[in-house]
Amino acid sequence: MLRREGFDGAVTLISADSEPPCDRPNLSKDYLAGTAQEDWIPLRPSEYYAQQRIELVLDTRVSAIDLKKKRVQLDGGKTVGFGALLLATGADPVRIPVAGAADSQVHYLRTFADSRAIVVKAASAKRVVVVGASFIGLEVAASLRARNIEVHVVAPDKVPLERVMGPEVGGFIRKLHEQHGVVFHLGQTISRVEGSRVALSDGSGIDADFIVLGVGVRPSVALGEQAGLAMDRGIAVDEYLQTSVPGIFAAGDIARWPDPHSGDRIRVEHWVVAQRQGQVAAKNMLGQRVKFDAVPFFWSQHYDLAINYVGHAEKWDTVEIEGSLDARDCAVTYKLGNRALAVATIYRDLQSLQAERAMERETLP
Repeated sequence: MLRREGFDGAVTLISADSEPPCDRPNLSKDYLAGTAQEDWIPLRPSEYYAQQRIELVLDTRVSAIDLKKKRVQLDGGKTVGFGALLLATGADPVRIPVAGAADSQVHYLRTFADSRAIVVKAASAKRVVVVGASFIGLEVAASLRARNIEVHVVAPDKVPLERVMGPEVGGFIRKLHEQHGVVFHLGQTISRVEGSRVALSDGSGIDADFIVLGVGVRPSVALGEQAGLAMDRGIAVDEYLQTSVPGIFAAGDIARWPDPHSGDRIRVEHWVVAQRQGQVAAKNMLGQRVKFDAVPFFWSQHYDLAINYVGHAEKWDTVEIEGSLDARDCAVTYKLGNRALAVATIYRDLQSLQAERAMERETLP
């Protein structure tokens, strides 16, 4: 976006990933399922960065931000100066200790390298344990079932996705996965691993070739904390995505912003939000003063079924279901009082767009 808007100065993209920017949602969906080719995953061809004069610095961490001198310190000792800075460090998987498990038995999914490692293991696997009934855990389960691997999902939840989508949608998603052969062990945790046997908290056990943990993420805010930026369960930004320090912006999983639709300060860990925030941040780095007012949107893929979700509802007091979940033709509205905060749809794309447009028009003063 900086280049599209006519910026002609230096642009440096520093990433701890060893791979160039990639289609991250695909890592738990088609790529992991084996239906997306490797060359589909990079967001841009390698020559794009040279053509746009974007310096790509990979496999490199920023260790500190020097606000006075307006430069970042890299792990290797090098420094890079900046006129404006965007923090888009994302989130890191929550890592939990698994007693008795070797490092080679436990996998997380965040990077292209993580997904590749699971694909390699999946080539010879017969049975896998997925820990966590979250979006990432269930998408991994669906992708591994597409490879005809037996999948057991272990989670402390009573209903998958209940906290995000409510018990009705969560129960429907559980049934959908069970119809595809997934075995759920809900209300359970892993107590330890002994060889290939995964012991559960109820005393039962599962023989598994490997384990995938999808138990949530934490925003990667250490740089912002070190620099003394204002924090708010993430990095606090204003409506222009600027932090408490002029010239430093934040976007994506780390940024908590004032949402004009719900009236709350929110932080959203979804791909489309991160993309849109990056675009708005770029314009504001150039002094355009564009407010970020997009309605959050995400989708989640489970086998041949996609759920589209617009808005943001951390809590609600009413769930209204129009249509039928079992018929895969419905819209689910999450309300607080009389206000619709979010709408989830299944095979109602037009209604999803209409709900998004209505929310765009209902900004709070």
